[in-house]
Amino acid sequence: MKPIIFVLLFLSTLTLFAQNERTKVIPENNVISSYCLEVTYDKTVHLIFPSGIAYIDLGSSNIIAGKAEGAENVVRVKAAVKDFPEETNFSVITDEGSFYSFIVNYSDSPEKLNIEMKDFLHAEKIGNQPENTMDVHLSELGDESPQTVQMTMEKIYKVNCKRSNLAESNQFGIEFSLRGIFCHNDLLFFHTEIKNTSDIPFDIDFLVFKIVDKKVVKRTAIQETIIEPVRAYNYLTSVKGKESESTVFAFKKFTIPDKKQLVVDLFEKNGGRHQRFVLKNGDLAKARTIGRL
Repeated sequence: MKPIIFVLLFLSTLTLFAQNERTKVIPENNVISSYCLEVTYDKTVHLIFPSGIAYIDLGSSNIIAGKAEGAENVVRVKAAVKDFPEETNFSVITDEGSFYSFIVNYSDSPEKLNIEMKDFLHAEKIGNQPENTMDVHLSELGDESPQTVQMTMEKIYKVNCKRSNLAESNQFGIEFSLRGIFCHNDLLFFHTEIKNTSDIPFDIDFLVFKIVDKKVVKRTAIQETIIEPVRAYNYLTSVKGKESESTVFAFKKFTIPDKKQLVVDLFEKNGGRHQRFVLKNGDLAKARTIGRL
């Protein structure tokens, strides 16, 4: 009997060893710490984030949360059930790829109703994130992290010196130009500039990038394909008189089909100083890599 017991003990030891090999403890530096938050039924807690909100997930139906109306970077949270007893949680992912985790408890009188999350970030150093955030990849950016895209746009904005414009529109005291096109993996970056040589401020209504036919026969419907940027750095709403400003737009990689062209339209709000320039496929071929900046 003793040999049998020994064999059984040996097999049990092997089984435990195999289970331990398959089970690993998550390292502390891989764990995102959570913020503690109190909510109540009769008041709303507002969280202000450094960028727009891409995703919100709630741990239970005891709380409700969502983006504040008219604000892309503000989340409002409150209790859906009065005096709910058990702790719950929710998570937020921002457009810049940061992940935030919150542990939520009920309180009749929460101490903090309006919280600025930017205070917890190292705002001066992109990519230098605290423990509560992790770099998240968003589908519209493909394999690129939001932090990488942000740093690339900043580099283009700061380093790209004006040489010769690839395209421009100049009328009514407004100069709208394309300073450069750059590529990085599966993304294209357009660096545009608006120069206001008049004394009248130029308020921007909207800016649109669209691919259209080069020649359109009369009474034929114009086929347009709108190209939406996935990110913008220093997006403008107004340019003061005698000043100039530039913006960097990031797009998923695209080309312009034969017999078509890319039209970039800039419209003034409550005004008529409309600007437009046109690009062809050959212009896209002039895109430079970021390393050549």
